Amino acid sequence: MQSLLKVSRGIDALNTWIGKRLAWLILIAVIVSATNATVRKVFDTSSNAWLELQWVLFSTVFLLCASWTLHDNEHIRIDIINNLLPNRIRNIIEVVGHTFFLLPLCIIMIVTGSPFFLRSYEINEQSGNAGGLPQWPPKALIAIGFTLLLIQGISELIKRIAIMRGLIADPHAAQVHALEAEVEHLVEAMEKK
Repeated sequence: MQSLLKVSRGIDALNTWIGKRLAWLILIAVIVSATNATVRKVFDTSSNAWLELQWVLFSTVFLLCASWTLHDNEHIRIDIINNLLPNRIRNIIEVVGHTFFLLPLCIIMIVTGSPFFLRSYEINEQSGNAGGLPQWPPKALIAIGFTLLLIQGISELIKRIAIMRGLIADPHAAQVHALEAEVEHLVEAMEKK
């Protein structure tokens, strides 16, 4: 199990490294969007390439940072119900969810997304919009993003099994989610008034 935990730490480090760097693309997308809107209003001209670039930048962040989100335990779940359950049940739900839902979905998306990208690359597919961007680079993001999510799902599964066996402590046990922190802050502010 220790060798699997070492692999898990390597996967975590990779996805954290990728996520922290690619998250900055959101800022670039905002700058592109603001520049495009300003040029369109001031000079009455625009380019489909700039608009498509915004979509590609956002897609890159969404697809390639999903694994980082999973690693940091910030993915979507029904936290209200989840937090009411005992740790043992939560751990079982995580293992079952990762094994029977997350990992198969990632495999399906990789298997179906790869030919989707390869065909687009072979024909050098271009945007249907005048002046648009090539379509194959964003299509590659599907297979890459789900591959990163698959390996992070494996890492999370390894860690969850190690937690259930008592080999490591739950790294998210004391974690306060941003929404929970905001609610607590609002409740405290209301109680002071």
